[in-house]
Amino acid sequence: MLETMRIEKTLLAAAVFLLPFCAVSQSTAHPRAVTLTPPLVEAGSPELIKVEAPSASAVDGAWMGRKLQFFRGSDGSAWFALAGVDVEGAVGSSTLQVIAHQPQGETRDLSLTVEIHAAHYRTGKLSVAPQFVAPGLEALARIKEEAALKEKIFADSAPQPLWSGSFRAPVQAAPTDSFGTRRTFNGTLASIHKGMDFRAAMGTAVKAGNNGVVVLARPLYYEGNCVVIDHGLGFYTISMHLSRIDVREGERVVTGQRLGLSGATGRVTGPHLHWAVRWQGAYLDPAKLLQLNLSAAK
Repeated sequence: MLETMRIEKTLLAAAVFLLPFCAVSQSTAHPRAVTLTPPLVEAGSPELIKVEAPSASAVDGAWMGRKLQFFRGSDGSAWFALAGVDVEGAVGSSTLQVIAHQPQGETRDLSLTVEIHAAHYRTGKLSVAPQFVAPGLEALARIKEEAALKEKIFADSAPQPLWSGSFRAPVQAAPTDSFGTRRTFNGTLASIHKGMDFRAAMGTAVKAGNNGVVVLARPLYYEGNCVVIDHGLGFYTISMHLSRIDVREGERVVTGQRLGLSGATGRVTGPHLHWAVRWQGAYLDPAKLLQLNLSAAK
């Protein structure tokens, strides 16, 4: 009996002694090469994808039918992609495909399953001028031309990231939680609100949220006076309803540079700034983008 107790104590001591080494061995044997920030992925969420592949010569992939374009981070080791899930994207399991290419021609498949959760957005009712609910023939022709223009602009993004560091709010004004709201105009369900509204008084300075190139700076039917900045790799920010535009198409802008003044042009109920974030056709929550720390990426 005593001998049995001695053996059990010896085995227990050995297990306690070896436990830390086993834990270290398991954590180092299976390091997580791909991480997402924020880790909880929701519909409408922008995501910073980080890949630990220092020896890779290139990294590429795809997610939800959209191509991922990775670039080396500021430390020259990790790879990053700024992406996201459309506000109307499907929830459930998705495959995040990531392939690391080695200099010798070999590849490493780092793909993983990502669960996309539903985001709960509210509903809202607005009253606007009748022509913005039922446009006439002349207005419809203009809307069609502008749709073709926007499609062309969004199809030709810079092949490298133009942004640097975290994004900043475009105005010094209180934001609303309007992103994702199912909006009814004059009693008719029109669309899901795909931007963030700021309670900016008429004439408030509207600034660039990050470095980029102005690819559109003109009045549009629904958007009013509108400025679109290309931040590279299919990532854009859009400022709408301006009373004045102070930049020109093709101009390079830096974070904090004035783009124009807020106003009430286009389909609006009053003065404010509508600020939208778009990645490869997906509209993302600007509030969540502003919360992302991107300093390690670029």
